[in-house]
Amino acid sequence: MHIELPRAARLLMERLEQKGFEAWIVGGCVRDCLLGRTPHDFDICTAAKPAQTISCFEPEFHVIKTGLQHGTVTVVVDGEPFEITTYRVDGAYSDGRHPDEVSFVTDLREDLSRRDFTINAMAYHPVRGLADYFGGAEDLAAGMVRCVGDPAKRFGEDALRILRALRFAATFDFAVEARTAQAMHAERQRLREISAERIQMELRRFLCGPGVFDQLVSFADVLCVPVPEIAPMIGFAQRNPHHRYDVWTHTAASVQAIRPVPELRLTMLLHDIGKPASFSLDKRGVGHFYGHPARSAALAAQILRRLKFDNATAKTVETLVLHHDDAVEPKPRQVKRWLGRVGETVFRQMLEVRRADIAAQSDWRRAEKFRRIDQVEAVLAEVLAEGQCYCLKDLAVNGVDLMKAGVPQGKQIGETLNRLLALVVDGELPNEREALLCAAQGFAGGAARTDGREARS
Repeated sequence: MHIELPRAARLLMERLEQKGFEAWIVGGCVRDCLLGRTPHDFDICTAAKPAQTISCFEPEFHVIKTGLQHGTVTVVVDGEPFEITTYRVDGAYSDGRHPDEVSFVTDLREDLSRRDFTINAMAYHPVRGLADYFGGAEDLAAGMVRCVGDPAKRFGEDALRILRALRFAATFDFAVEARTAQAMHAERQRLREISAERIQMELRRFLCGPGVFDQLVSFADVLCVPVPEIAPMIGFAQRNPHHRYDVWTHTAASVQAIRPVPELRLTMLLHDIGKPASFSLDKRGVGHFYGHPARSAALAAQILRRLKFDNATAKTVETLVLHHDDAVEPKPRQVKRWLGRVGETVFRQMLEVRRADIAAQSDWRRAEKFRRIDQVEAVLAEVLAEGQCYCLKDLAVNGVDLMKAGVPQGKQIGETLNRLLALVVDGELPNEREALLCAAQGFAGGAARTDGREARS
C-alpha cells in the first residue's frame, strides 16, 4: 500500500528522522487516503518531545507553540500549517474533554491506543508502510465505526466522541459496531457535560452525511440529550393518509431527502418538531396538526439559540420551518409575492424543503404534489427570465420621484411605494414610470380630499 504524501509533509518527516526521531503521518489523513478521499490536512506524530521538535525546525521555519502541554507544535511550510505531536498517553479526564495530564512516550502503539476510533488510529510511513494495531483498515473495509479499546472509557474521556461516532457513521455511510453502539446509548447522558458550541459543530457535520437516516433512526435517544424536544416525535403515529411513517421516521427520511446543506438539513430536522403538541383527531379518526408550522418554528428558534447557531443560520431555518407547509399557487402573482416577501434564495429553498417533505410522506397524491412544485418552478423561471418586478428596488419609481410628483414626505412615501408594488405584482398596473406616477398622484389626491372632508366635518 502506498500513500502519496505532500512534499511539505515528507520534508518535515525526513527532517525529524535525520535528527534521530521517528515520525509518521497519523489519524484522519491516513483514513481518508485509504478511502480514496483527499485529506483536509496531514498531521504528524513523532517520538521527539516538543522542545526537540522545535529545535529541528527553528529558525528555518515558522514554528507556532500550539499546545506544548499536550505535545503539539505547528510548523508552517510554504504558508501551510502542519501539526506535529509527540507520542503520548493521557491521564484522567476530569473535565470530560481534556486530559488532566499527559505523559510523553516513545512507542507509537501506546500513542495510537489513546485515540477514539480504530479508523482514526492508524499511522503511515513512506518506507515502513501502515501501522495498524487495532484493525482500522479492516473496519474501513467492513464499513464500521468501532472504539479503540473499551468504548465506555473512550466516551468517559470525552463524551463528544458519542456524536463524533454518529458523524463518522453518517459521513462514510458506515454502521456502528455493536459494543460501541451499546456504550453510546448507555453513556448518552454524558453529552449534558458538553458545551453547546461543540455539540452544534458536530450536529452540523453529522446532519450533512449521506448515511444520516440510519443514524437518526438508530440513535434518536442519543440526540434527545442535546435536543430533548425530539423525544415526543419518536413513535408518534400521524394517522393521516398523507403519511406512512411516525413523526420521527418521517423527519429522518426528509433530512436524507434534501441536499446536504446545513440550513436545509436543520430545517428538515426541526420542521415537524411542533407536531405532537398540535395533534388532533377528527370524527373519522384522521389525524391533523393544525398550526404546527408556527409551533415548530418557535421551537426551532429556541433550539438553535440554545445550541449557539449563528443568527443568519437561525433566521433562515426559522423562516423555512414556518413556511414549509405553505401552498404556493403556480401563478405569477403568487410567485412574485413570495419573492418580494422572502427573496429568491429562500423561496427556492422553500421549494426544496417542500420536495423533501413530500418525498418522506406516503405515495398518496405524491405525483400530483411534485407536479405542482414543477409548475411553480416553471413560473419562477419565467418571472426571473423576464425581469418582472417583485420588490421595491425593481419598481420604476422611487421615493425621490414621488416627492417630485407631490407626494408628501414621511410615511406616506413608503406606503405609496408599497401600494404601487402590490398593484404591479398583481398585474393591475404596468411597471412604467408615467403610469406609476399618475397612480401615486391619484392616491395623494384621494388622501387630500379625504383630509379636507374630515377637516370640514
